[in-house]
Amino acid sequence: MTTALSAPLKLDDETQDLLFRAARTASEFADEPVAEETVRAVYDLVKYGPTEFNSTPLRIVLIRSEEARARLLPCMVDANRDKTGRAPLVAVLAADIDFHEELPRLFPFFPQAKDVFYGDAAVRDHSAKLNAGLQIAYFIIGLRAAGLDVGPMSGFDAEAMDREFFPDGAHKSLVVLNIGKPSGEAGHPRLPRLEYDEVVTTV
Repeated sequence: MTTALSAPLKLDDETQDLLFRAARTASEFADEPVAEETVRAVYDLVKYGPTEFNSTPLRIVLIRSEEARARLLPCMVDANRDKTGRAPLVAVLAADIDFHEELPRLFPFFPQAKDVFYGDAAVRDHSAKLNAGLQIAYFIIGLRAAGLDVGPMSGFDAEAMDREFFPDGAHKSLVVLNIGKPSGEAGHPRLPRLEYDEVVTTV
């Protein structure tokens, strides 16, 4: 799977394949649990990914108990319900709209950013979702780096999800991840991607 473009990159070809070329969105997983220490190690790595003013608005709920899964499944659209029920681990990823309250600690160089930039609720909502989206991507790549398969989904009733798992009203559900060890089953063929010259413009 190595390409002629891999030479300038610092990662070896096997790691590039693991993180990107060979990785697929997974619907089936091996019947093995995902250890808490693995998820913690992933987060402790990807937390260093950049966000605006170091805001880190991503919040994660790990669905491990049968009781929590029973609350989760009715929030999923029909097409996602069965595979979510079978996944060894499910994570609900949300944006903390009140992330700015942590800025005096997370961005001590300019603690006034809390009020100067994020006093407006609409600005705060936009920034929370944008930067949590960045962190979601980091988290997915981190899970792949741990040898796990991931099935990201946006097919769920976000309002119902928020009522179940974020009843404080300060968090907005963005993505649900099914997570597990690879099943060994072939995934869907790689879908096309836009090429460099279709995406990048130099001015």
